[in-house]
Amino acid sequence: MTGVVRDAQTGKVIPQASVIATGSRETTVTNQDGSFVLKSRKMPASISVSCLGYQTAVVPISADRHSRLKISLKPASIRLNEVIVNVGDPRAIVEEAVRKIPDNYSRDNELLQCFYRETTQKGRRYIYVAEAVTDMYKASYTRLVNPDRVSIIKGRRIVSPHASDTLGAKMQGGPTLPVELDLMKNRDYLFTSDELDLYNLKLEVPTMLNDRQQLVISFSPAFIADHVLFYGKMYIDMQTLAFTRIEMSLDMSDPKRATEVMLLHKPMGVRFRPREMTTTVAYTFDGKTSRIHYVHSDVRFYCEWKKKLFASPYHVEAEMVVTDLLSSEARPIAGASSFRSKDSFYDKVQFFSDPDFWRDYNIIEPTESLEHAIGKLIKKKKTEN
Repeated sequence: MTGVVRDAQTGKVIPQASVIATGSRETTVTNQDGSFVLKSRKMPASISVSCLGYQTAVVPISADRHSRLKISLKPASIRLNEVIVNVGDPRAIVEEAVRKIPDNYSRDNELLQCFYRETTQKGRRYIYVAEAVTDMYKASYTRLVNPDRVSIIKGRRIVSPHASDTLGAKMQGGPTLPVELDLMKNRDYLFTSDELDLYNLKLEVPTMLNDRQQLVISFSPAFIADHVLFYGKMYIDMQTLAFTRIEMSLDMSDPKRATEVMLLHKPMGVRFRPREMTTTVAYTFDGKTSRIHYVHSDVRFYCEWKKKLFASPYHVEAEMVVTDLLSSEARPIAGASSFRSKDSFYDKVQFFSDPDFWRDYNIIEPTESLEHAIGKLIKKKKTEN
């Protein structure tokens, strides 16, 4: 099933909307063009499409449907108790939501299937694209993150053969992002008592997600700490007090300290200037349990060789979506089979050109610009070979 999701009022495409085959765990998200492709083992009666701030749409699917679906989401309008909105203590809400993490998130040891993609752009031009299907073991949320692991089922990459591309960029531990950035387990990022003391918390206008009311709490640095802090928003389900989405942007007010967070290694003679580092972690709720669903990381910076006059802008992006729940009684992934957080996905996979590479796997459909870039890179690579 393929389609495009748009705002019913403006007609603008909606990225990062969740698309789920009803009656199954098979899911994907829309790309930046609002497009999606969803593969299912059997024809579902309908698909459910949801996005933050919109009413959920349930779209019937007929057995003989071959056309591209055109789906419109209506902006959500909600009525909320003014006492909760106006005088609720955001710190108390967050602390209670943290306390309820073991109740709101899975108590089972689960095996999830995921699709992962990372890209590097130099200016507007893609110079590196890599993709993978992974299995991810998630231990019960009553335990720490340590047992959680990721293994690569299959992957592929392509790197620009352009002679002027003298500098590339790798993301350390890319496919392990949903392990490293699962804030419901790695609470040291934001959710310890000492860490919350460093932030100003503010209750914002509530919104809707999957037809459920969400409290919105913004956070910003209150002090200068001994480590770099974040700006962002957290979304909390009003009924269950489960965190459904967290958006974080690194404080860039001190470029030197921001560089220490963003940069692991660079060649001699290269100057690095940070611009932006943002992260989104989203969880989905199936009516009983919340579990991690989508992770997106965006890093932007400038690099220049000391003898060159102009700096080149770089954009490194990674995203992961959980496409299926394979087992609720899973065993941990063996250490020898797991992808390590200090590894680079860039070094683990090979060149690709097979158009049927993913077969029945669910993926995040490439945007038109990315699809075009991959085609050009493959063509140039074949010509050189």
